[in-house]
Amino acid sequence: MKKIIFLLGFAIIVFSCDKNNDKQVDSDLIGKWGLIEVLADPGDGSGTFHSVQSNKIIEFHDDGTITSNGEICDMSIETNNSTSGAYSLIDSTISSNDCSNQMNISFEQNGSTLIINYPCIEPCRAKYEKK
Repeated sequence: MKKIIFLLGFAIIVFSCDKNNDKQVDSDLIGKWGLIEVLADPGDGSGTFHSVQSNKIIEFHDDGTITSNGEICDMSIETNNSTSGAYSLIDSTISSNDCSNQMNISFEQNGSTLIINYPCIEPCRAKYEKK
């Protein structure tokens, strides 16, 4: 009986820690991100990120929405068409009714760097830096 109580208590502690980590990731993601690099692979795996000069900003809001002063749906560096959508921390995706293909766009965050992976045949990505 003591073993069961110990295991139950241990499981509660472990799962409580995971929830705190999710909140930390969420608070780190919230805010403005500026576009700094793009990657478009030519199909042979040799693609690398290249610096860009752009004023494109993506902003993650704490209510699960995302806005941008440019296209969320593609790698464009232009800022002439504001778009918006929603993001999910569960599967790290962005969705927007502004996208013609209605496909979810995946993202990955590592500290002050955010990489958005667009649905292309070959890898195409955009790298953002926390503002």
